[in-house]
Amino acid sequence: MGIAKDLKKQAKTAEQAAVRTADEFAAEQMKNLAQAFRAQAEVVKRNKKKKKYELHRKG
Repeated sequence: MGIAKDLKKQAKTAEQAAVRTADEFAAEQMKNLAQAFRAQAEVVKRNKKKKKYELHRKG
């Protein structure tokens, strides 16, 4: 699996844990963690596209 896909999977798991958690503080932390995983996945995806574009531009 790719890194971005793994990060999205972790985000989904963190959100599911947030829903199941009774503690509000822990649930909020899990939601924030999910948001961070999604942001990381977007950065990885963007960097991969940028690198691919630069390789085609040079060649």
